[in-house]
Amino acid sequence: MLNPYFLFLELVVLVSFGLCLRHAWRKGFPVVWQLLAGVIFGLLLEKSTIQQLHAYHYGHFTLMIGQVPLMVGVAWGTIIYSARLFSDASSTPEWARPVLDGLLALNIDLSMDALAIRLGMWDWGLGFKAQYFGVPYANFWAWFWVVFSFSFGLRLLTRRGNWSGHWLGPVGAILVGLVGVVGSNKLIADVVSANWYQTTIFLTLGAALSLVVWLQPRFYLYPVDSLVLWVPFGFHAYFLTAGLVSGVIFKPPFLLLMSMAMMVISLAIHRPTIRRVLLRTS
Repeated sequence: MLNPYFLFLELVVLVSFGLCLRHAWRKGFPVVWQLLAGVIFGLLLEKSTIQQLHAYHYGHFTLMIGQVPLMVGVAWGTIIYSARLFSDASSTPEWARPVLDGLLALNIDLSMDALAIRLGMWDWGLGFKAQYFGVPYANFWAWFWVVFSFSFGLRLLTRRGNWSGHWLGPVGAILVGLVGVVGSNKLIADVVSANWYQTTIFLTLGAALSLVVWLQPRFYLYPVDSLVLWVPFGFHAYFLTAGLVSGVIFKPPFLLLMSMAMMVISLAIHRPTIRRVLLRTS
């Protein structure tokens, strides 16, 4: 029997992917290939991470590729695509945009992962009290490096608008991303000592946030597609709603506060798009 929480999440991801695909199609097939490369990367990184760390396993979604739900790979592709589209329209220097992309993804996961495990979507095997309410701190480290690595590789290898940049650049980005994911996983799991585990994670993510704050980027230097709002909002709204309906968001109530805080931050960042959407509907 299909789990309605699983099914509705798959629908949210499908709609988000549709928005990204429509935008990419209008830009041309090389951009569609970049979006699809993000999906392929997402599936490969999940498979490699599960095999490398054996740290978690997924529940049974409608469409599975081995142990990995197809939805997860598609979600990675849409999150990375929307984050890159947003950061490209900012004053953030090009070298720092992968950092901003990683932080934008973390904004989603900080309100998602602890609720997802309570809904049975995946399981870290820690119970619901260890580390970040059942989610290992290394998960947030991984989220940052997943998005940073692929974004960095794609930006670097597609800079030249020639044939190799259009068609081989996304392939290279997949490889760069996988090397970044496997390498960062090994670093935090096998190289960093247990005494420095949390410190390394918090310092790295804190440094990334401090860098972006220090750069003081201006957003929306030019109009961008409203998908930059709808993709993160879809995840935030779904998990907030699912958490409230199921009651898991109150176990503990801090999860409700975190979910609302991450949504408020996301909406604040995307104020120009919200105003534009409201003007269209008024």
